[in-house]
Amino acid sequence: MIFEKYHALGNDYLVFDPRKDDHSFTTSETVRICHRNFGLGSDGILVGPLPSKKADFGLQILNPDGSEAEKSGNGLRIFARYLWDSKLVTEKPFTVDTLGGVVTCEVSADQSLISVEMGQVNFQSEIIPVRVDGSPREVLNEEILLSDRNFYFFGATIGNPHCVVPLDEIDQSTACKYGPELENHPLFPNRTNVQFLQIIDRNRIKIEIWERGAGYTLASGSSSSAAGAVARKMGACDQDITVEMPGGEIVLQIDDEYNVLMKGPATKVGRMVLDRECLN
Repeated sequence: MIFEKYHALGNDYLVFDPRKDDHSFTTSETVRICHRNFGLGSDGILVGPLPSKKADFGLQILNPDGSEAEKSGNGLRIFARYLWDSKLVTEKPFTVDTLGGVVTCEVSADQSLISVEMGQVNFQSEIIPVRVDGSPREVLNEEILLSDRNFYFFGATIGNPHCVVPLDEIDQSTACKYGPELENHPLFPNRTNVQFLQIIDRNRIKIEIWERGAGYTLASGSSSSAAGAVARKMGACDQDITVEMPGGEIVLQIDDEYNVLMKGPATKVGRMVLDRECLN
């Protein structure tokens, strides 16, 4: 099997084109292929382009634990770059159908910058989803109880669920210690992505990410979008926001309705050939 490997600010994916090799990945196969020691190593597999009645291209996003992700900003930028490299798209905008909705993408003439209209961030408990007492509501600055610490969080979705925890200071150790417990907390019936958010100024934030199904992650487009929308909801940031992550920076434009336009790079790493012996 042939895979094309790309990374977006250190968040790496394997692109599998079903037009070239017809294969449906089992959970165990996905886990093995994504494993850093026993497989090719990646933060997930992008299966596409797939046929779609809703958009120009369909895309399936597989997490390294074998589950399916609704949406991935970095994955979408990588997929857009793959379509560009395959000469399937030009500089004109095109649409991609994901489990989390249809998005519009555009690749710059020099392929250095890829724009994705990520959609609208929603804070409603029943849509994210988040279990709350009483009637459904926006999940804003609510307390969440962990084994040895309590946090206050914002719930959000941009087609996939997010738990955003604002803190005065953030670091990798906090994300790695509390990310797994938050991801699997009973409040989140579908599990959740987790972002620890630090406000730098009106146009810059910093996040540390624990990604559902993948673990600690250097960068994430959907996490950036959710965290940026929360920063706006808090009244802490303006429309144009630069998101600082361990892997690099993403630029967001978030309007008053919390629609997100994301811009960032995607880099080609190389072609990888998987021997089927790896899957035995």
